[in-house]
Amino acid sequence: MLLEAGKVLPVSRLVEAAWDEDPPATASHQVRKAVADLRRRIPGGADVLLTEGPGYRILIDESQNDLSEFGMLVRTAKAAVAESRLSEAAEVLRAALALWRGPVLSGLGGPVIEAAATSIEERRLAVWEEHLALRLGLGESGELIPDLRELAAQHPLRETLRGQLMLALYRSGRQAEALEEYGKVRELLVEELGVDPGPQLTRLYEGILRESPELAGPEPAAPAPVPVPLPAEPPCTLPYDLADFTGREVEMAELLRCATQKGEQGPKIVALDGMGGSGKTSLAVRAAYQLVPEYPDGQLHIDLRGYTPGDQPVSAGTALDSLLRALGIPGDRIPDDTAGRTALWRATLGGKRLLILLDNAADAAGIRPLLPTTSGCLVLLTSRGRLVDLDGAQWISLGVMSPRESAALVAETLGTERVAAEPEAAAELARLCDHLPLALRIATARLRNRPRWTLQYLAERLRDETRRLDELSSGARSVSATLRLSYQALDEESRTAFRILSLHPGGDINVHAAAALLGSGLWDAEDVLERLLDVHLVQQPEIGLYSFHDLVRSFAQSLFDAADQNGDEAAAAVERLLCYYLTATEAACDVLYPGRRHRPTGIEKSTADLPALGDAGRAQAWFTREQDALLAAVTLAERRGLDRYVVCLSRNLVFQLSARGQLEEFGSLGRASVAAAKRLGDLALLGVSLSNLGVACWRLGRFEEGLEAAREGRDVAAQLGDRHTEAHSEATLGQFNSLLGNFPEALVHLERATAYERELGTPWSECDSLTLISTLYEQWGRHEEAKAAAQRAVELQSGPGLLEEQFTALTDLAFAQAGLGEYEEAARSLEQARGLVDDRADQGNVALALALSADVDQHLGRPVRSPDLAEQALELVASHVSPLRRAKVENIVGRLRRRQGERRAARELHADALELAVAMSYRIEEAYALSGLADAEDEARAAARHRAAAEELFARMGVPEDRRRR
Repeated sequence: MLLEAGKVLPVSRLVEAAWDEDPPATASHQVRKAVADLRRRIPGGADVLLTEGPGYRILIDESQNDLSEFGMLVRTAKAAVAESRLSEAAEVLRAALALWRGPVLSGLGGPVIEAAATSIEERRLAVWEEHLALRLGLGESGELIPDLRELAAQHPLRETLRGQLMLALYRSGRQAEALEEYGKVRELLVEELGVDPGPQLTRLYEGILRESPELAGPEPAAPAPVPVPLPAEPPCTLPYDLADFTGREVEMAELLRCATQKGEQGPKIVALDGMGGSGKTSLAVRAAYQLVPEYPDGQLHIDLRGYTPGDQPVSAGTALDSLLRALGIPGDRIPDDTAGRTALWRATLGGKRLLILLDNAADAAGIRPLLPTTSGCLVLLTSRGRLVDLDGAQWISLGVMSPRESAALVAETLGTERVAAEPEAAAELARLCDHLPLALRIATARLRNRPRWTLQYLAERLRDETRRLDELSSGARSVSATLRLSYQALDEESRTAFRILSLHPGGDINVHAAAALLGSGLWDAEDVLERLLDVHLVQQPEIGLYSFHDLVRSFAQSLFDAADQNGDEAAAAVERLLCYYLTATEAACDVLYPGRRHRPTGIEKSTADLPALGDAGRAQAWFTREQDALLAAVTLAERRGLDRYVVCLSRNLVFQLSARGQLEEFGSLGRASVAAAKRLGDLALLGVSLSNLGVACWRLGRFEEGLEAAREGRDVAAQLGDRHTEAHSEATLGQFNSLLGNFPEALVHLERATAYERELGTPWSECDSLTLISTLYEQWGRHEEAKAAAQRAVELQSGPGLLEEQFTALTDLAFAQAGLGEYEEAARSLEQARGLVDDRADQGNVALALALSADVDQHLGRPVRSPDLAEQALELVASHVSPLRRAKVENIVGRLRRRQGERRAARELHADALELAVAMSYRIEEAYALSGLADAEDEARAAARHRAAAEELFARMGVPEDRRRR
C-alpha cells in the first residue's frame, strides 16, 4: 500500500500481491486481519490506514514516505538541471540517494512485490548515473572512483556506469586502468550475452586510446557573485488591491495553501492560468497582500507584458534589471549580461524571504532566470496559458466565476439595493456576461455611469449576440480587446482553426468533429485544440472534449464574419461537419440496429476519420455522448437550408431518441424532417419521415396526429411503389386504431402489413407486426390468437443481435398466457425476457415486463420479491417513458395492489392511469382504469358510476367480461 499511497487498493489486489495465483480460501480474511493489526501497531493508525469502498487506502504526506520523498527530490533536481543549476542538482540527488538503507522491500516475496522492487531499483540506478554524470560535468573525477567501482561490481553489465568509471579514471591520469575496464566489460558481455559493448562505450574507449581533448574535464567554475545587502526598508512594488474584490474563495484557499505548505526544497512557485479577463492578476495581488507578513524582506511585482498588443514581452535581462533596482542595487553594480544579472539576483536573494509576483508571463524560458534557487522565497505567477515546461510550479486554473460569485460581484460593484430591486435581471446579466469577471465589471461600470438604465434594459441589449461584445466595452477596457490579445498571440493556422471551430453548434466538440470541421487529420485537430486550450480560448470539461464560453464563441464568430464575407468558408466547414455526422450515425445505426433498411441519402460519405464504432457498446456510448451535438447539428442544417441533412440525420437520430425515451425530441425531429422533405419535394424521404413521425406520435400518445401521418405516409409509399414503407404505414395505422379501440379496423391494417412483410422477406418487420397483432388480440380478449401471434414472433426473432425484439415478443406471449390462466408458462416467458435486459433496453418495455411479473407472481401465490418488481416498474415509468406504457403499468400494479388489500394505493394508480388514457384516447386502458377504480372504490355510488363507464367502453370495443384481465 505504501507503493501506491493515496490510492484505494481493493482487497483482491492485496490478495494477488500476497499470494499471486494460489491464494488460500481465507485470503481475504487474512488481509483484513493484517490491516486491523497494522492499525493497532501504527500510531494513529485509524487516520492513516483508511477503509474505502472495496479496499484500503494509506493517507500520508510525501515527507512520511521515503519513496515519495525520493521522487520529490529527483523532480527538484530535474528542475535545477533545466535552469543550469548543476551543482545544486547534484547535491539534491546526493540527498535523494542517501535515503537508501539497503535493498528496497527487503525480505518480502511474491511476483507483484518483486516487480515493484525491480522497478524501484532501476530508478535508483538511473538516479545514480545522473548524479555521477552531473559531478563529472562539474569537474570531479578521482573522488568518484570508489563509488563507481562499487556500483560497477554490483551491476557489471551496466555500460553507463562502466563508461563513467572509465572517464573518471582517465581524467585522474589512470589511462591504463580505464582501458582495462573496457576489456573487462567487453569480455563479460561476450561471455554472458554474446554481444560487444555498445557504440557509446566503444567511442569512449577509442577516445581514451587517442587521448581525445573532448574527454578532458571542464574548466574551473567562475567565482560566485557577491550578494548585495537589501535596503533597511523592505521594498514593496505590488499594485493596489481592489477594494471590491469578491468571490474566488476556493481558488484563494488553494493558492494560500500552496503558498504556505511546508517541506519543499527550493523556492515555492504558485502559478495562476486562465483566459483573459478571468481575474488572475486581481486574485494574485489580493493573495500577495495577505501573505506580506510571511515575507518580511519585500514584495516585488513586475508586469512581463506577455500579451500587450504591439509590444514585445519584457526580456529576462530587462526584468532582472528592474527587479535588482527595486531591491536598491545601484545601476553600476548590475552586470550587463543576463547571465550575470541572474547570478547576482540569486545571490542577493540567498537566505531572504521575498514574495515575487511575475504577472502576464508568456513562456517558461523568460521566467527561469527570474526564479530564486533557494528556499524562503515565494513566486506568484500569472499567465493566460499554462507553461507546461516550467517544472516545480503548482498550477491553479481560473475559469469563469460561479453564479453565486457573479451575483456577489454584481451586488458589490453596483450596490445591493439596486440588485435586490431586479434579482432576475441581475442573474440574467451575469449569465449573459458568461460569469467572466472583466465582463461583469464592465457591465456594472456602464450601469453606474448610466443611473437611468435598469439591469433589465442592459440585459435586453446584451441578448443580441451580434452586439454583445460591443456592449461589453467601457473606456480602455473591453472583453473583445482582451480576447483579441490571446487571439493575436496565436499562429495563423490556430487563428483560422479558432474561427472555424466556433461554427460547431453543440456545447462540446470532440476531436473527430473538430477534424471534420477543419478538414484535417485527427492529430492535427487535437494539436490545434490543445494550443487553444493552453491559452484558454477553449475549455476542456473532460478528456477529449472541448468547448467555448459563449462570449469567446461570439468573438470567434465575429472574426469569421469579417474574414469570410461571402460565407464560402463557413458553408464548406458546416457541410463537412454535417457530412461527418451523417456518416458516423449511419455506421452507429448499422451496428445498433442491424435489421434497419438501408436507404439512399443522396449524399456522399464523409472522408473524415470516424470514431471506433465496431461493437454495440462503443456505438451506444458514442451516440449517448454526441446526442446533444447531433440534435444541434439538425437545427444548424435546418437554419442553413440543408434540408437533405435535416431528413437523413433525423432518421438516424430518432432510433436513438426512441430507445432512450426522449419522446418530445423524437416528435420535434419527426415534424422538422417531414417539413424538410416536403421542401425538397422528395417523396422517398417524405415517406420515411412520415413513418418516423407516426412512431413518435404513438409513443407520445398523440394518436390523431399519428393517424394522419400514417395515412399520408401510406399514400406516399403507394405512389412510389415502396412496399416496405407501405407495410410499415399499415402496421402503424393498425397500431393507432388498436389504441383508439377500433379493433376490427386495426386487425385489417395489421394483417395487410404482415402479408406485405412476408412477401418482402423481412422477418424482423413481420415480427414487429405480429407483436402488435398479439397485443391487439390480448386487448380484445382473444387470448388464444394472441398467444399464437406472439409465439410466431418469438420464433422469428430467435437470431442473435435482436434482444429488444425478442424481449417484446416474450412479454406479449406472457400477457397472452396470463389471459389464458397459464401463469406458470407466463412466469417462464417473463423470466426469459428479463434475462435479455441490458443497458440499451427500452425502459417502458422493461417496466411493463416487471409489472406483469409481479402480477403473475401474485397469481401463483409467490411471496413479493426484494426489491419489489411492481415498485421497480413504477419507478421506471415515473419519468422519460411513454405515457402509453405508464398508463398500462399503473393499471397492472393498481389491480395487484387491490388484490393485496391496498385499496387506496390502487385508487391512486388507476386514477392517474385514467387521466393519462383519457388525454390520449387510449380506450382499452381507460376502460381498465375505470374498472379498477370501481373495484377499489369504497363509496358505492362512485363505484357504480365508474363501473357503468367502463362497461360502456368494453362493450363498444367488443371485449367480453370473462375475457378481461383479472
